Amino acid sequence: MPGRIEDYAMIGDCRTAAIVCKNGSIDWLCLPRFDSSACFAALLGNKDNGRWLIAPTAKKFKTTRRYRGDSLILETIFVTRTGKVMVVDFMPPGTPDSCIVRHVQCLEGHVDMRTELVIRFDYGATIPWVSRRDRRTLTAVAGPHLLTFRTRAMIHGEDMHSVANFTLRKGEAMPFVLAYGESFKPIPSSIDAVIAMDETELFWRKWSDACKIKGKWRTAIMRSLLTLKGLSYAPTGGIVAAVTTSLPEKIGGTRNWDYRYCWLRDATFTLLAFLNAGHTEEATAWEQWLMRVIAGAPDQLQTMYNVLGEKRLDEVELAHLSGFEASRPVRIGNAAYTQLQLDIYGEVADVLAHARRGGLSLDPRALELRGVFMEHLEKSWSLPDEGIWEIRGDRQHFVHSKVMTWVAFDRAARSPDATGRQRAHWKRIAQKIHKDVCRHGVDRKRRCFVQAYGSTNLDASLLLLPLVGFLPASDPRIKATVREIEKHLTFKGLVARYNTSSGVDGLPPGEGAFLACSFWLADNYILMGQRTKAVRLFGKLQRLANDVGLYAEEYDPREKRMLGNFPQAFSHVALINTALSLMADGEKRKQERRHAHRKS
Repeated sequence: MPGRIEDYAMIGDCRTAAIVCKNGSIDWLCLPRFDSSACFAALLGNKDNGRWLIAPTAKKFKTTRRYRGDSLILETIFVTRTGKVMVVDFMPPGTPDSCIVRHVQCLEGHVDMRTELVIRFDYGATIPWVSRRDRRTLTAVAGPHLLTFRTRAMIHGEDMHSVANFTLRKGEAMPFVLAYGESFKPIPSSIDAVIAMDETELFWRKWSDACKIKGKWRTAIMRSLLTLKGLSYAPTGGIVAAVTTSLPEKIGGTRNWDYRYCWLRDATFTLLAFLNAGHTEEATAWEQWLMRVIAGAPDQLQTMYNVLGEKRLDEVELAHLSGFEASRPVRIGNAAYTQLQLDIYGEVADVLAHARRGGLSLDPRALELRGVFMEHLEKSWSLPDEGIWEIRGDRQHFVHSKVMTWVAFDRAARSPDATGRQRAHWKRIAQKIHKDVCRHGVDRKRRCFVQAYGSTNLDASLLLLPLVGFLPASDPRIKATVREIEKHLTFKGLVARYNTSSGVDGLPPGEGAFLACSFWLADNYILMGQRTKAVRLFGKLQRLANDVGLYAEEYDPREKRMLGNFPQAFSHVALINTALSLMADGEKRKQERRHAHRKS
Protein backbone atom coordinates (compact mmCIF):
# COMPACT_ATOMS: atom_id res chain seq x y z
CA MET A 1 0.00 0.00 0.00
CA PRO A 2 1.65 3.27 -1.08
CA GLY A 3 1.74 6.24 1.25
CA ARG A 4 -0.18 9.48 0.89
CA ILE A 5 1.24 11.90 -1.64
CA GLU A 6 2.68 14.12 1.08
CA ASP A 7 4.58 11.13 2.49
CA TYR A 8 7.00 11.23 -0.44
CA ALA A 9 10.24 13.05 -1.20
CA MET A 10 12.18 13.36 -4.45
CA ILE A 11 15.78 12.48 -5.24
CA GLY A 12 17.19 13.07 -8.72
CA ASP A 13 20.19 13.54 -10.97
CA CYS A 14 18.78 16.01 -13.57
CA ARG A 15 17.96 13.12 -15.91
CA THR A 16 15.32 11.29 -13.94
CA ALA A 17 14.07 11.13 -10.36
CA ALA A 18 12.85 8.68 -7.75
CA ILE A 19 10.01 9.13 -5.25
CA VAL A 20 10.88 7.92 -1.72
CA CYS A 21 8.25 7.27 0.95
CA LYS A 22 8.65 7.98 4.66
CA ASN A 23 8.59 4.24 5.31
CA GLY A 24 11.85 3.80 3.37
CA SER A 25 10.30 2.52 0.13
CA ILE A 26 11.18 3.92 -3.30
CA ASP A 27 7.81 3.52 -5.02
CA TRP A 28 8.38 5.30 -8.34
CA LEU A 29 11.36 5.39 -10.69
CA CYS A 30 11.55 5.75 -14.47
CA LEU A 31 14.78 4.93 -16.30
CA PRO A 32 16.74 6.22 -18.09
CA ARG A 33 14.63 9.41 -18.37
CA PHE A 34 11.71 11.06 -16.58
CA ASP A 35 9.35 9.90 -19.33
CA SER A 36 10.75 6.38 -19.74
CA SER A 37 8.84 3.35 -18.49
CA ALA A 38 8.92 2.78 -14.74
CA CYS A 39 10.82 -0.08 -13.08
CA PHE A 40 9.28 0.81 -9.69
CA ALA A 41 5.54 1.47 -10.03
CA ALA A 42 4.16 0.58 -6.58
CA LEU A 43 2.96 4.19 -6.31
CA LEU A 44 0.21 3.32 -8.81
CA GLY A 45 -0.40 -0.23 -7.70
CA ASN A 46 1.23 -2.37 -5.01
CA LYS A 47 4.69 -3.63 -4.09
CA ASP A 48 4.53 -6.38 -6.71
CA ASN A 49 4.56 -3.62 -9.34
CA GLY A 50 8.08 -2.73 -8.24
CA ARG A 51 9.67 -0.95 -5.30
CA TRP A 52 12.83 -0.84 -3.20
CA LEU A 53 12.39 -0.90 0.57
CA ILE A 54 15.07 -0.30 3.21
CA ALA A 55 13.62 -0.06 6.73
CA PRO A 56 13.87 -1.51 10.24
CA THR A 57 12.35 -4.93 10.75
CA ALA A 58 10.69 -3.72 13.95
CA LYS A 59 6.91 -3.41 13.76
CA LYS A 60 7.04 0.02 15.38
CA PHE A 61 9.52 2.79 14.66
CA LYS A 62 9.55 6.57 14.42
CA THR A 63 10.62 8.40 11.27
CA THR A 64 12.00 11.87 10.66
CA ARG A 65 13.64 13.14 7.51
CA ARG A 66 15.21 16.15 5.88
CA TYR A 67 17.29 17.17 2.92
CA ARG A 68 20.98 17.65 3.63
CA GLY A 69 21.43 21.41 3.38
CA ASP A 70 20.63 22.87 -0.03
CA SER A 71 20.69 19.59 -1.93
CA LEU A 72 18.58 16.69 -3.14
CA ILE A 73 20.33 14.30 -0.75
CA LEU A 74 17.61 12.86 1.47
CA GLU A 75 18.32 11.79 5.05
CA THR A 76 15.73 9.56 6.75
CA ILE A 77 16.21 8.65 10.41
CA PHE A 78 14.47 5.60 11.86
CA VAL A 79 14.31 5.26 15.65
CA THR A 80 13.49 1.85 17.10
CA ARG A 81 13.43 0.49 20.65
CA THR A 82 17.05 -0.65 20.26
CA GLY A 83 18.70 2.17 18.34
CA LYS A 84 18.77 4.80 15.63
CA VAL A 85 19.73 4.42 11.97
CA MET A 86 20.00 6.92 9.11
CA VAL A 87 19.32 6.07 5.46
CA VAL A 88 20.87 8.54 3.03
CA ASP A 89 19.28 8.42 -0.45
CA PHE A 90 20.63 10.26 -3.49
CA MET A 91 21.27 10.03 -7.22
CA PRO A 92 24.76 11.19 -8.27
CA PRO A 93 24.69 13.67 -11.19
CA GLY A 94 27.29 13.18 -13.88
CA THR A 95 27.62 9.40 -13.84
CA PRO A 96 27.49 7.72 -17.29
CA ASP A 97 24.06 6.28 -16.45
CA SER A 98 21.61 7.04 -13.66
CA CYS A 99 22.01 5.21 -10.37
CA ILE A 100 20.56 5.33 -6.86
CA VAL A 101 22.80 5.16 -3.82
CA ARG A 102 21.33 4.22 -0.44
CA HIS A 103 23.79 4.47 2.44
CA VAL A 104 22.59 3.04 5.76
CA GLN A 105 24.46 4.05 8.94
CA CYS A 106 23.72 3.19 12.56
CA LEU A 107 23.85 6.26 14.81
CA GLU A 108 22.93 4.72 18.19
CA GLY A 109 22.58 1.24 19.68
CA HIS A 110 21.83 -1.45 17.13
CA VAL A 111 19.05 -1.82 14.55
CA ASP A 112 17.83 -4.87 12.65
CA MET A 113 17.18 -3.84 9.04
CA ARG A 114 15.61 -5.34 5.93
CA THR A 115 15.95 -4.49 2.26
CA GLU A 116 13.48 -5.74 -0.30
CA LEU A 117 14.15 -5.06 -3.98
CA VAL A 118 11.31 -5.73 -6.43
CA ILE A 119 12.21 -4.79 -10.01
CA ARG A 120 9.34 -4.77 -12.51
CA PHE A 121 10.06 -3.13 -15.85
CA ASP A 122 7.41 -1.69 -18.20
CA TYR A 123 5.41 0.05 -15.46
CA GLY A 124 5.28 -2.93 -13.13
CA ALA A 125 4.36 -5.51 -15.77
CA THR A 126 7.60 -7.31 -16.69
CA ILE A 127 9.54 -9.58 -14.32
CA PRO A 128 13.27 -9.46 -15.17
CA TRP A 129 15.79 -12.29 -15.30
CA VAL A 130 17.90 -11.88 -12.15
CA SER A 131 21.44 -13.32 -12.11
CA ARG A 132 24.23 -13.27 -9.56
CA ARG A 133 27.49 -11.97 -11.08
CA ASP A 134 29.52 -12.33 -7.90
CA ARG A 135 29.00 -12.34 -4.13
CA ARG A 136 28.13 -8.62 -4.13
CA THR A 137 26.53 -8.11 -7.53
CA LEU A 138 23.14 -8.97 -9.02
CA THR A 139 21.88 -8.04 -12.47
CA ALA A 140 18.26 -7.81 -13.62
CA VAL A 141 17.58 -7.92 -17.37
CA ALA A 142 14.41 -7.45 -19.41
CA GLY A 143 14.74 -6.64 -23.10
CA PRO A 144 17.03 -3.61 -23.49
CA HIS A 145 16.97 -2.78 -19.78
CA LEU A 146 19.62 -3.72 -17.22
CA LEU A 147 19.81 -2.90 -13.53
CA THR A 148 22.94 -3.76 -11.58
CA PHE A 149 22.57 -4.10 -7.80
CA ARG A 150 25.65 -4.04 -5.56
CA THR A 151 25.88 -4.44 -1.79
CA ARG A 152 27.75 -6.31 0.93
CA ALA A 153 24.44 -7.49 2.40
CA MET A 154 23.64 -11.16 1.78
CA ILE A 155 20.90 -10.94 -0.83
CA HIS A 156 18.73 -13.96 -1.56
CA GLY A 157 15.58 -14.64 -3.57
CA GLU A 158 12.21 -14.79 -1.84
CA ASP A 159 8.87 -14.90 -3.72
CA MET A 160 10.37 -13.27 -6.82
CA HIS A 161 11.90 -10.52 -4.66
CA SER A 162 15.56 -9.89 -3.78
CA VAL A 163 15.80 -9.49 0.00
CA ALA A 164 18.32 -9.32 2.83
CA ASN A 165 18.16 -8.94 6.59
CA PHE A 166 21.13 -7.34 8.32
CA THR A 167 22.00 -5.77 11.66
CA LEU A 168 24.00 -2.57 12.12
CA ARG A 169 25.62 -1.38 15.34
CA LYS A 170 26.70 2.15 16.20
CA GLY A 171 29.28 3.39 13.69
CA GLU A 172 28.62 0.60 11.16
CA ALA A 173 27.32 1.31 7.65
CA MET A 174 25.91 -0.64 4.71
CA PRO A 175 25.93 0.85 1.18
CA PHE A 176 23.62 -0.15 -1.66
CA VAL A 177 23.97 0.94 -5.30
CA LEU A 178 21.42 0.32 -8.05
CA ALA A 179 22.70 1.38 -11.48
CA TYR A 180 20.93 1.48 -14.84
CA GLY A 181 22.47 0.29 -18.09
CA GLU A 182 21.56 -1.24 -21.42
CA SER A 183 21.49 -5.03 -21.48
CA PHE A 184 23.55 -5.28 -24.67
CA LYS A 185 26.43 -3.29 -23.17
CA PRO A 186 28.90 -4.06 -20.35
CA ILE A 187 27.43 -3.71 -16.87
CA PRO A 188 27.98 -0.30 -15.20
CA SER A 189 31.20 0.11 -13.24
CA SER A 190 31.14 -0.06 -9.47
CA ILE A 191 31.15 3.24 -7.56
CA ASP A 192 32.14 4.08 -4.01
CA ALA A 193 29.02 5.20 -2.13
CA VAL A 194 30.83 7.56 0.25
CA ILE A 195 32.84 9.27 -2.50
CA ALA A 196 29.69 9.57 -4.62
CA MET A 197 27.89 11.15 -1.65
CA ASP A 198 30.63 13.77 -1.22
CA GLU A 199 30.65 14.55 -4.95
CA THR A 200 26.87 14.83 -5.07
CA GLU A 201 26.83 17.19 -2.08
CA LEU A 202 29.52 19.32 -3.76
CA PHE A 203 27.47 19.47 -6.99
CA TRP A 204 24.38 20.76 -5.20
CA ARG A 205 26.36 23.14 -2.99
CA LYS A 206 28.00 24.75 -6.02
CA TRP A 207 24.66 25.11 -7.73
CA SER A 208 22.81 26.52 -4.73
CA ASP A 209 25.65 28.95 -3.89
CA ALA A 210 24.92 30.76 -7.16
CA CYS A 211 21.60 31.90 -5.67
CA LYS A 212 22.18 35.24 -3.95
CA ILE A 213 18.71 35.56 -2.44
CA LYS A 214 18.67 36.42 1.23
CA GLY A 215 15.95 37.17 3.67
CA LYS A 216 12.98 35.72 5.50
CA TRP A 217 11.84 33.30 2.81
CA ARG A 218 15.20 32.17 1.43
CA THR A 219 14.83 28.61 2.78
CA ALA A 220 11.47 28.05 1.07
CA ILE A 221 12.68 29.67 -2.16
CA MET A 222 15.85 27.58 -2.20
CA ARG A 223 13.98 24.31 -1.68
CA SER A 224 11.66 25.18 -4.55
CA LEU A 225 14.58 26.14 -6.80
CA LEU A 226 16.31 22.85 -6.02
CA THR A 227 13.11 20.99 -6.84
CA LEU A 228 12.83 22.78 -10.17
CA LYS A 229 16.48 22.02 -10.93
CA GLY A 230 15.72 18.38 -10.13
CA LEU A 231 12.92 18.48 -12.70
CA SER A 232 15.28 19.63 -15.45
CA TYR A 233 16.78 17.23 -17.99
CA ALA A 234 20.42 18.27 -18.20
CA PRO A 235 21.32 16.67 -21.56
CA THR A 236 18.80 18.82 -23.49
CA GLY A 237 17.61 21.64 -21.21
CA GLY A 238 14.00 20.40 -21.14
CA ILE A 239 12.03 20.83 -17.90
CA VAL A 240 9.24 18.43 -16.89
CA ALA A 241 6.08 19.49 -15.10
CA ALA A 242 6.31 16.70 -12.49
CA VAL A 243 8.02 13.37 -11.81
CA THR A 244 4.84 11.29 -11.76
CA THR A 245 1.86 10.27 -13.84
CA SER A 246 -1.76 9.63 -12.85
CA LEU A 247 -1.73 10.88 -9.26
CA PRO A 248 -5.38 11.89 -8.99
CA GLU A 249 -6.88 15.36 -8.68
CA LYS A 250 -9.68 13.63 -6.78
CA ILE A 251 -9.23 10.35 -4.91
CA GLY A 252 -11.07 7.66 -6.83
CA GLY A 253 -11.65 10.02 -9.76
CA THR A 254 -10.62 9.96 -13.41
CA ARG A 255 -8.67 13.24 -13.62
CA ASN A 256 -5.38 11.39 -13.71
CA TRP A 257 -2.83 12.72 -16.21
CA ASP A 258 0.77 12.14 -17.21
CA TYR A 259 2.90 15.15 -16.27
CA ARG A 260 6.37 13.80 -17.11
CA TYR A 261 6.67 16.08 -20.12
CA CYS A 262 7.85 19.56 -21.02
CA TRP A 263 4.93 21.98 -21.19
CA LEU A 264 6.07 25.23 -22.78
CA ARG A 265 3.84 27.06 -20.30
CA ASP A 266 5.26 25.39 -17.21
CA ALA A 267 8.80 25.69 -18.51
CA THR A 268 8.49 29.41 -19.17
CA PHE A 269 7.17 30.01 -15.65
CA THR A 270 10.06 27.92 -14.34
CA LEU A 271 12.58 29.89 -16.36
CA LEU A 272 11.21 33.16 -15.00
CA ALA A 273 11.73 31.81 -11.50
CA PHE A 274 15.32 30.80 -12.34
CA LEU A 275 16.02 34.19 -13.92
CA ASN A 276 14.53 36.09 -10.97
CA ALA A 277 16.77 34.05 -8.65
CA GLY A 278 19.90 34.68 -10.72
CA HIS A 279 20.26 31.24 -12.36
CA THR A 280 20.91 32.06 -16.02
CA GLU A 281 22.49 28.79 -17.17
CA GLU A 282 19.10 27.02 -17.14
CA ALA A 283 17.56 29.85 -19.19
CA THR A 284 20.21 29.50 -21.89
CA ALA A 285 19.83 25.71 -22.02
CA TRP A 286 16.04 25.94 -22.23
CA GLU A 287 16.15 28.56 -24.99
CA GLN A 288 18.37 26.23 -27.03
CA TRP A 289 15.91 23.38 -26.35
CA LEU A 290 13.08 25.65 -27.53
CA MET A 291 14.89 26.56 -30.75
CA ARG A 292 15.33 22.86 -31.51
CA VAL A 293 11.68 21.91 -30.91
CA ILE A 294 10.39 24.83 -33.00
CA ALA A 295 12.45 23.41 -35.87
CA GLY A 296 11.57 25.17 -39.11
CA ALA A 297 7.87 25.76 -38.58
CA PRO A 298 6.78 27.97 -35.65
CA ASP A 299 3.16 27.50 -36.71
CA GLN A 300 3.49 23.83 -35.68
CA LEU A 301 4.43 24.73 -32.10
CA GLN A 302 2.91 22.27 -29.59
CA THR A 303 1.84 22.76 -26.01
CA MET A 304 4.27 20.07 -24.85
CA TYR A 305 7.09 17.75 -25.89
CA ASN A 306 9.13 15.05 -24.23
CA VAL A 307 12.49 15.92 -22.71
CA LEU A 308 14.26 15.20 -26.00
CA GLY A 309 11.90 17.48 -27.90
CA GLU A 310 9.92 14.68 -29.57
CA LYS A 311 6.32 15.49 -30.51
CA ARG A 312 4.34 12.23 -30.30
CA LEU A 313 2.99 11.71 -26.77
CA ASP A 314 0.17 9.30 -27.54
CA GLU A 315 -2.06 8.64 -24.54
CA VAL A 316 -2.48 5.03 -23.38
CA GLU A 317 -4.28 3.53 -20.38
CA LEU A 318 -2.51 0.83 -18.33
CA ALA A 319 -5.14 -1.68 -17.24
CA HIS A 320 -2.76 -3.78 -15.11
CA LEU A 321 -2.22 -0.99 -12.56
CA SER A 322 -4.94 -0.43 -9.95
CA GLY A 323 -4.18 3.28 -9.63
CA PHE A 324 -3.26 5.42 -6.64
CA GLU A 325 -5.87 4.56 -4.00
CA ALA A 326 -7.96 2.95 -6.79
CA SER A 327 -7.98 6.14 -8.89
CA ARG A 328 -8.22 4.95 -12.47
CA PRO A 329 -7.39 5.00 -15.28
CA VAL A 330 -3.61 5.09 -15.08
CA ARG A 331 -2.40 6.97 -18.13
CA ILE A 332 0.92 7.32 -19.90
CA GLY A 333 1.31 9.88 -22.65
CA ASN A 334 -0.91 12.94 -22.83
CA ALA A 335 -3.42 13.68 -25.59
CA ALA A 336 -3.26 17.38 -24.76
CA TYR A 337 -0.21 17.59 -27.03
CA THR A 338 -2.66 17.82 -29.94
CA GLN A 339 -4.59 20.73 -28.44
CA LEU A 340 -4.55 24.37 -29.45
CA GLN A 341 -3.50 26.44 -26.44
CA LEU A 342 -2.91 29.98 -27.61
CA ASP A 343 -1.56 31.22 -24.29
CA ILE A 344 1.78 29.46 -24.84
CA TYR A 345 2.75 32.07 -27.45
CA GLY A 346 2.44 34.82 -24.86
CA GLU A 347 4.32 32.89 -22.21
CA VAL A 348 7.22 32.17 -24.56
CA ALA A 349 7.35 35.81 -25.67
CA ASP A 350 7.26 37.01 -22.08
CA VAL A 351 10.08 34.78 -20.83
CA LEU A 352 12.30 35.70 -23.79
CA ALA A 353 11.66 39.39 -23.06
CA HIS A 354 12.61 38.84 -19.42
CA ALA A 355 15.72 36.96 -20.48
CA ARG A 356 16.74 39.82 -22.73
CA ARG A 357 16.22 42.39 -19.96
CA GLY A 358 18.22 40.13 -17.66
CA GLY A 359 21.24 40.44 -19.94
CA LEU A 360 20.98 37.11 -21.77
CA SER A 361 21.81 37.26 -25.44
CA LEU A 362 19.09 35.69 -27.55
CA ASP A 363 19.85 32.96 -30.02
CA PRO A 364 20.16 34.66 -33.46
CA ARG A 365 17.56 32.23 -34.76
CA ALA A 366 15.04 33.52 -32.19
CA LEU A 367 14.95 36.90 -33.93
CA GLU A 368 14.78 35.22 -37.31
CA LEU A 369 11.80 33.12 -36.24
CA ARG A 370 9.94 35.89 -34.46
CA GLY A 371 8.50 37.36 -37.65
CA VAL A 372 7.08 34.01 -38.76
CA PHE A 373 5.93 33.34 -35.19
CA MET A 374 4.00 36.62 -34.98
CA GLU A 375 2.59 36.28 -38.49
CA HIS A 376 1.10 32.92 -37.52
CA LEU A 377 -0.35 34.32 -34.26
CA GLU A 378 -1.87 37.26 -36.13
CA LYS A 379 -4.01 34.74 -38.02
CA SER A 380 -4.85 32.50 -35.06
CA TRP A 381 -5.32 34.74 -31.99
CA SER A 382 -9.08 35.08 -32.68
CA LEU A 383 -9.67 31.32 -32.77
CA PRO A 384 -11.26 29.38 -29.88
CA ASP A 385 -8.91 27.00 -28.09
CA GLU A 386 -8.68 24.49 -25.20
CA GLY A 387 -7.05 27.01 -22.87
CA ILE A 388 -4.57 26.89 -20.01
CA TRP A 389 -6.48 24.08 -18.22
CA GLU A 390 -6.48 21.84 -21.31
CA ILE A 391 -10.26 21.50 -21.46
CA ARG A 392 -11.39 18.20 -22.97
CA GLY A 393 -14.65 19.68 -24.14
CA ASP A 394 -15.54 22.12 -26.90
CA ARG A 395 -13.07 24.85 -27.75
CA GLN A 396 -13.97 28.28 -26.41
CA HIS A 397 -12.73 31.85 -26.56
CA PHE A 398 -10.98 31.70 -23.20
CA VAL A 399 -10.15 35.12 -21.79
CA HIS A 400 -6.78 34.05 -20.42
CA SER A 401 -5.75 32.69 -23.83
CA LYS A 402 -6.71 35.96 -25.53
CA VAL A 403 -4.84 37.99 -22.93
CA MET A 404 -1.70 35.96 -23.46
CA THR A 405 -1.86 36.56 -27.22
CA TRP A 406 -1.97 40.25 -26.28
CA VAL A 407 1.18 39.65 -24.21
CA ALA A 408 2.92 38.18 -27.27
CA PHE A 409 2.20 41.24 -29.41
CA ASP A 410 2.82 43.67 -26.56
CA ARG A 411 6.27 42.23 -25.82
CA ALA A 412 7.15 42.06 -29.52
CA ALA A 413 6.13 45.71 -29.97
CA ARG A 414 8.46 46.69 -27.11
CA SER A 415 11.44 44.75 -28.45
CA PRO A 416 14.48 46.91 -29.26
CA ASP A 417 15.36 44.50 -32.07
CA ALA A 418 12.15 45.15 -34.02
CA THR A 419 11.95 47.67 -36.83
CA GLY A 420 9.80 50.76 -36.42
CA ARG A 421 7.26 49.37 -38.86
CA GLN A 422 7.10 46.04 -36.99
CA ARG A 423 6.64 47.73 -33.64
CA ALA A 424 3.82 49.90 -34.92
CA HIS A 425 2.08 46.93 -36.55
CA TRP A 426 2.35 44.69 -33.49
CA LYS A 427 1.22 47.51 -31.22
CA ARG A 428 -1.95 47.95 -33.32
CA ILE A 429 -2.73 44.25 -33.05
CA ALA A 430 -2.11 44.31 -29.28
CA GLN A 431 -4.54 47.22 -28.96
CA LYS A 432 -7.11 45.35 -31.06
CA ILE A 433 -6.88 42.25 -28.83
CA HIS A 434 -7.04 44.37 -25.68
CA LYS A 435 -10.20 46.07 -26.88
CA ASP A 436 -11.72 42.73 -27.91
CA VAL A 437 -11.10 41.16 -24.49
CA CYS A 438 -12.47 44.16 -22.60
CA ARG A 439 -15.58 44.12 -24.78
CA HIS A 440 -16.38 40.39 -24.80
CA GLY A 441 -14.60 39.05 -21.71
CA VAL A 442 -16.34 41.13 -19.03
CA ASP A 443 -19.63 40.27 -17.34
CA ARG A 444 -21.80 43.38 -17.77
CA LYS A 445 -23.69 42.95 -14.50
CA ARG A 446 -20.82 42.05 -12.19
CA ARG A 447 -18.24 44.11 -14.13
CA CYS A 448 -15.68 41.32 -13.70
CA PHE A 449 -13.77 39.24 -16.20
CA VAL A 450 -15.13 35.77 -16.93
CA GLN A 451 -13.68 32.46 -18.06
CA ALA A 452 -14.70 32.74 -21.72
CA TYR A 453 -16.59 35.00 -24.09
CA GLY A 454 -20.33 34.69 -23.48
CA SER A 455 -19.84 32.77 -20.22
CA THR A 456 -20.68 33.72 -16.65
CA ASN A 457 -18.18 31.23 -15.18
CA LEU A 458 -15.16 32.40 -13.24
CA ASP A 459 -11.61 31.15 -13.73
CA ALA A 460 -8.60 31.58 -11.47
CA SER A 461 -6.35 32.14 -14.51
CA LEU A 462 -7.92 35.63 -14.60
CA LEU A 463 -5.73 36.42 -11.60
CA LEU A 464 -2.82 36.55 -14.06
CA LEU A 465 -4.22 39.58 -15.91
CA PRO A 466 -2.62 42.21 -13.65
CA LEU A 467 0.53 40.08 -13.25
CA VAL A 468 1.26 40.24 -16.98
CA GLY A 469 0.36 43.94 -17.19
CA PHE A 470 -2.92 43.63 -19.13
CA LEU A 471 -4.57 46.01 -16.66
CA PRO A 472 -3.35 47.51 -13.37
CA ALA A 473 -4.51 45.92 -10.13
CA SER A 474 -6.29 49.19 -9.36
CA ASP A 475 -8.64 48.80 -12.33
CA PRO A 476 -12.25 48.33 -11.10
CA ARG A 477 -12.68 45.27 -13.35
CA ILE A 478 -9.63 43.58 -11.81
CA LYS A 479 -10.83 44.40 -8.30
CA ALA A 480 -14.25 42.99 -9.12
CA THR A 481 -12.68 39.85 -10.58
CA VAL A 482 -10.65 39.26 -7.44
CA ARG A 483 -13.74 39.78 -5.25
CA GLU A 484 -15.79 37.32 -7.32
CA ILE A 485 -13.01 34.71 -7.22
CA GLU A 486 -12.74 35.15 -3.44
CA LYS A 487 -16.49 34.68 -3.16
CA HIS A 488 -17.06 31.77 -5.56
CA LEU A 489 -13.78 29.90 -6.12
CA THR A 490 -12.22 30.07 -2.67
CA PHE A 491 -12.71 27.48 0.07
CA LYS A 492 -10.92 27.78 3.42
CA GLY A 493 -8.65 30.38 1.90
CA LEU A 494 -7.54 28.27 -1.09
CA VAL A 495 -8.45 28.86 -4.72
CA ALA A 496 -9.98 26.36 -7.18
CA ARG A 497 -9.15 26.70 -10.87
CA TYR A 498 -12.80 26.92 -11.92
CA ASN A 499 -16.14 25.30 -11.14
CA THR A 500 -15.65 21.72 -12.36
CA SER A 501 -19.38 21.01 -12.00
CA SER A 502 -20.13 23.57 -14.74
CA GLY A 503 -19.54 20.93 -17.42
CA VAL A 504 -17.11 23.16 -19.26
CA ASP A 505 -14.36 20.53 -19.39
CA GLY A 506 -16.40 17.45 -20.30
CA LEU A 507 -15.12 15.51 -17.25
CA PRO A 508 -16.70 14.30 -14.00
CA PRO A 509 -16.65 17.11 -11.40
CA GLY A 510 -14.39 17.34 -8.41
CA GLU A 511 -10.78 18.26 -7.66
CA GLY A 512 -8.75 19.99 -4.98
CA ALA A 513 -7.71 23.61 -4.66
CA PHE A 514 -5.02 24.51 -7.18
CA LEU A 515 -1.96 25.69 -5.26
CA ALA A 516 -0.49 27.90 -7.99
CA CYS A 517 -3.80 29.80 -8.24
CA SER A 518 -3.73 30.41 -4.50
CA PHE A 519 -0.25 31.95 -4.82
CA TRP A 520 -1.58 34.10 -7.70
CA LEU A 521 -4.25 35.47 -5.37
CA ALA A 522 -1.49 36.48 -2.94
CA ASP A 523 0.31 38.20 -5.85
CA ASN A 524 -2.83 40.22 -6.54
CA TYR A 525 -3.03 41.27 -2.90
CA ILE A 526 0.54 42.56 -3.14
CA LEU A 527 -0.25 44.61 -6.25
CA MET A 528 -3.37 45.99 -4.55
CA GLY A 529 -1.34 47.12 -1.54
CA GLN A 530 -2.95 44.55 0.75
CA ARG A 531 0.31 43.22 2.16
CA THR A 532 -1.18 41.82 5.37
CA LYS A 533 -3.59 39.62 3.41
CA ALA A 534 -0.80 38.54 1.07
CA VAL A 535 1.53 37.55 3.91
CA ARG A 536 -1.26 35.69 5.71
CA LEU A 537 -2.17 33.69 2.58
CA PHE A 538 1.48 33.03 1.77
CA GLY A 539 2.04 31.74 5.30
CA LYS A 540 -0.96 29.42 4.98
CA LEU A 541 0.40 28.05 1.70
CA GLN A 542 3.84 27.55 3.19
CA ARG A 543 2.33 25.41 5.94
CA LEU A 544 0.77 23.13 3.31
CA ALA A 545 4.18 21.93 2.12
CA ASN A 546 5.14 18.47 3.34
CA ASP A 547 7.86 17.87 5.92
CA VAL A 548 10.65 18.32 3.35
CA GLY A 549 9.15 21.40 1.67
CA LEU A 550 7.56 19.81 -1.41
CA TYR A 551 4.19 20.48 -3.04
CA ALA A 552 1.87 18.50 -5.27
CA GLU A 553 -0.37 20.21 -7.82
CA GLU A 554 -3.44 20.52 -5.59
CA TYR A 555 -4.59 20.35 -1.98
CA ASP A 556 -7.86 19.08 -0.53
CA PRO A 557 -8.71 21.42 2.37
CA ARG A 558 -11.52 19.12 3.53
CA GLU A 559 -9.41 15.98 3.84
CA LYS A 560 -6.21 17.96 4.51
CA ARG A 561 -4.10 16.10 1.98
CA MET A 562 -2.25 16.69 -1.29
CA LEU A 563 -3.65 15.77 -4.68
CA GLY A 564 -2.26 15.58 -8.19
CA ASN A 565 1.17 14.89 -9.59
CA PHE A 566 4.23 15.40 -7.42
CA PRO A 567 6.39 17.35 -6.98
CA GLN A 568 4.69 19.91 -9.19
CA ALA A 569 6.79 22.58 -10.94
CA PHE A 570 3.84 24.98 -11.24
CA SER A 571 3.33 25.06 -7.45
CA HIS A 572 7.01 25.62 -6.68
CA VAL A 573 7.35 28.33 -9.34
CA ALA A 574 4.37 30.16 -7.89
CA LEU A 575 5.88 30.02 -4.39
CA ILE A 576 9.17 31.48 -5.61
CA ASN A 577 7.53 34.32 -7.51
CA THR A 578 5.20 35.24 -4.63
CA ALA A 579 8.06 35.18 -2.12
CA LEU A 580 10.20 37.38 -4.36
CA SER A 581 7.29 39.78 -4.86
CA LEU A 582 6.77 40.02 -1.10
CA MET A 583 10.46 40.69 -0.59
CA ALA A 584 10.50 43.37 -3.30
CA ASP A 585 7.35 44.94 -1.86
CA GLY A 586 8.86 44.95 1.62
CA GLU A 587 12.03 46.62 0.35
CA LYS A 588 9.97 49.20 -1.53
CA ARG A 589 8.00 50.02 1.62
CA LYS A 590 11.24 50.40 3.61
CA GLN A 591 12.60 52.83 1.06
CA GLU A 592 9.35 54.83 1.08
CA ARG A 593 9.51 55.06 4.88
CA ARG A 594 13.15 56.20 4.76
CA HIS A 595 12.27 58.80 2.14
CA ALA A 596 9.31 60.03 4.21
CA HIS A 597 11.51 60.18 7.32
CA ARG A 598 14.15 62.26 5.52
CA LYS A 599 11.50 64.68 4.24
CA SER A 600 10.10 65.12 7.74
